[in-house]
Amino acid sequence: MTGGTAVAFAIGLPIFGMVLILLNDRYPNLRDAITLATSACLALIVFGLVPEVTSGGRPGFVLAEIVPGLAIAFEVEPLGMLFAMVASGLWVVTTFYSIGYMRSHHEENQTRFYACFAIAISSAMGICFSANMLTLFIFYEILTISTYPLVIHSETKDAVKAGRTYLGILIGTSIAFLLMAIIWTWFLTGTLDFTPGGILKGKAEGPILGLLLFLYMYGIGKAALMPIHRWLPAAMVAPTPVSALLHAVAVVKAGVFTVLKVIVYIFGIDTLAGIGQDDWLMYIAAFTVIVASCVALTKDNLKARLAYSTVSQLSYIVLGAALANSIGIIGGGMHIAMHAFGKITLFFCAGAILVASHKTEISEMDGLGRVMPFTFIAFLIGSLSVIGLPPLGGSWSKWYLMLSAAEANLIFFMIVFMASSLLNIAYLMPLVARGFFLPERKDDHHDDHHEEVDFWNGVRFGKIKEAPPFCLFAMTITSAGCILLFFYADRIYKMLAPVAGIQG
Repeated sequence: MTGGTAVAFAIGLPIFGMVLILLNDRYPNLRDAITLATSACLALIVFGLVPEVTSGGRPGFVLAEIVPGLAIAFEVEPLGMLFAMVASGLWVVTTFYSIGYMRSHHEENQTRFYACFAIAISSAMGICFSANMLTLFIFYEILTISTYPLVIHSETKDAVKAGRTYLGILIGTSIAFLLMAIIWTWFLTGTLDFTPGGILKGKAEGPILGLLLFLYMYGIGKAALMPIHRWLPAAMVAPTPVSALLHAVAVVKAGVFTVLKVIVYIFGIDTLAGIGQDDWLMYIAAFTVIVASCVALTKDNLKARLAYSTVSQLSYIVLGAALANSIGIIGGGMHIAMHAFGKITLFFCAGAILVASHKTEISEMDGLGRVMPFTFIAFLIGSLSVIGLPPLGGSWSKWYLMLSAAEANLIFFMIVFMASSLLNIAYLMPLVARGFFLPERKDDHHDDHHEEVDFWNGVRFGKIKEAPPFCLFAMTITSAGCILLFFYADRIYKMLAPVAGIQG
C-alpha cells in the first residue's frame, strides 16, 4: 500500500465502519466487534505511515481541485502524524471503555453513539492530514456536526440545551471568524497551502497580521480560549466516553492542533516573533490557564472539575504557540499527546466511579479509594501526569513550555506555568486523598460478596467493587501510556523537530 493510499484508507475506513455499525443495529455483539475491528485497523494504518513521515516523506493525495491552486488535498507532516497517532490509538482504547460503560449503564441509542463516534474519528483524520486550510476547515466543521448527537445523547432537556450551546459557539465562531480569516488569507496570498515558514510572510504586516491572528484564534473555538470556552463545560452532560472524545481523543485536540498549524504554516513563527502582534494572545492564554484552574477548584462535580482543567490545559498549548519560538512549538505539540493520555485516564476514572458507585460529587467520595483501588490508582497516575511530575509524560511537555518562556525571556509566563501546576495539585489531589485516607461516609453501603465477577456490571471481591473489566482494561492502558510517554518523549521531540525548524 502506497503512502497516499494509506492516507485515503485512514480517512475512509471509519466511514465504512460506520455503515457496518448501522447495518448491525439488531446485533449488539457484532456491532461492537465491528467497532473494535475498525478502530484497530485504523490504528495499524496510521502507525504504518510513521516510518515514511519520520524519514522525511510527505505522503498524500489530491481529492478534488475547487479552483486553480485551491484543492481538497491531503499531506502528512510530523505534527499531523502525531495527532493521528494519538486519535487513532485512543479510539481503540475508548472503544473498549465504551463497550463496558454503555452496557453496564444500559444506555439507549448505542448504535447511533458508535456510528457518530466513527464519523468524528474520520473527520479527525481529515484534520490531521489536511494539506491546506480549506481542507482542514471542511473536516473541522464535520467534526463539530458529527459530535453534536453525542453531546445530546441522553436527549434530556439539559442535554438539548447543552447541545445548543455546543453547536452555537463552535459553528458561530468558525463561520464568523475562522472562515473570514481563511478568505482574507486567500486574497492576500493566493494560496491556503500549509507552507514551512508561513504563507503570510511578506504578504501582510502590522495591524493586519494582528487582526488576522485574532480572527484565527477566536475562530478556532475548539481551543476553548476564554470567553468562548462555555461549550466545553456545557458538554459534560454527555456520557463519559463522549467526554473522553471531547477532551482527549478528537475535539479539543483538533482545536489546539489547528492553532499550532496556523501559527507554524500560515503565519510562521519567525514572522510572529518579529512583529510582536501576538502579545495579546500570550496574555489571553495565560489568563485562561489561571482562571480556568481557579474555577476548577470551586467545582464539586468531578466531570465539571475535569472540564475546567481541560480549558486550562489547552491554553498551555496556545501559549506555547504564541511564544513563537521553536521550543514552544515542541512543547505545545508534545502536550497534545501528554495531556491526551493524562486527561482521558481521569475521565475514564470518573465514568468508572459513576458506574460502580453512582457518585458524581467529589464530596461524596470519602473512602471510595479503598473500595475502588484500581480506579483511584489510575486517577493518581493521570493526575500526576497532568500536574507534570516525573516519571510521567506531562513533565516533559511542561518542561519544554517552561524553556520556551525562558528562551523568550518572559519570566511572567514561567510563573504562570508554575502557578498552574500548583493549582493542578490543588484541584486534582484532594480526590485521591479523600478516597484513600478519609473514612467512608456513613450513608455508603457496599455489597459484601465473596469472589464474584459480573462481566458487564463490574468486578467484586469482598469490599472491592470496581467498574466492568472493559473499563478497567482501558484505564490500565492509558495509565501505562502516561508512564511510557515519559521514557519515549525523545521520539516525539525528534518527530516534531522539523516542524519547529530544528535541524538534526
